[in-house]
Amino acid sequence: MNPTVDIIYNYFPRLTEKQKQQFAQLAEVYPFWNNQINVISRKDMDSLYLHHVLHSLGIAKFITDFTPGTRILDVGTGGGFPGIPLAILFPLVKFHLVDSIGKKIKVVREVAQAIGLENVEADHIRAEQLDYKYDFVISRAVTRLGEFAPWIRNKFEKKDKNGIPNGILYLKGGELKEEIKESKLKAELHPLSSYFTEDFFDTKYVVYVPM
Repeated sequence: MNPTVDIIYNYFPRLTEKQKQQFAQLAEVYPFWNNQINVISRKDMDSLYLHHVLHSLGIAKFITDFTPGTRILDVGTGGGFPGIPLAILFPLVKFHLVDSIGKKIKVVREVAQAIGLENVEADHIRAEQLDYKYDFVISRAVTRLGEFAPWIRNKFEKKDKNGIPNGILYLKGGELKEEIKESKLKAELHPLSSYFTEDFFDTKYVVYVPM
C-alpha cells in the first residue's frame, strides 16, 4: 500500500494547518500537471509522498531549522524536488529552484502557485549562469558530486547564519565512498535510515559538504 500524506504528518507532527493543507494538495496538483508534462514517472506517481516528498524532507531531519531569510538554491529541481516540500516546511526561507529544462520549471511554477507558496522563485537556467549568492545549495542526485561541485562553487555567501556552515546538501543513494573520494570534497554522509524507518531509505543519504 502506498503511503498517503499521513506519512508526512507522522514524521513532522508540528505542522500548521496551512502546511498540512499544502502537503495534502500535492496529491491533486502533481498528477494533474504530470499528465500534461511528465516530470515524475507514471508508475512512481503512486509513491509521491514516500519517494519524492518525504525523501526531499530528509534534509529537514539533518538540519531541523533555518534562520529566517536564509537563501537556498535547488539545482536541477525537475518537478520541484527537494525544493517545494522544503519550501512548505520552511515558509520564512527563500528558495530559488532552477532547471535547464523549461517545461519542468513550468510545472514548478504551477504547483507553487496552486498551493500558495510565496517563498519560491523558479527559473529556466543553468546553475553556472546564476550571479546570485546563497547560504545552501540543495539537489537530488543530478550527477556525481565531483561534477556537481564546480557548477556551484562560487555561489555561496561568505557569512554563515545557520547552525552549520554554508554548503551543499545533496540527496543521493547507493555506495558513495568512492564518489566522495573522487570528488576530493570534505563531505559528511548522513543516512536517511537514521530518521525514517521505511526500507526505501536504507541506502539513501544526505551528503553535507561545507563550502
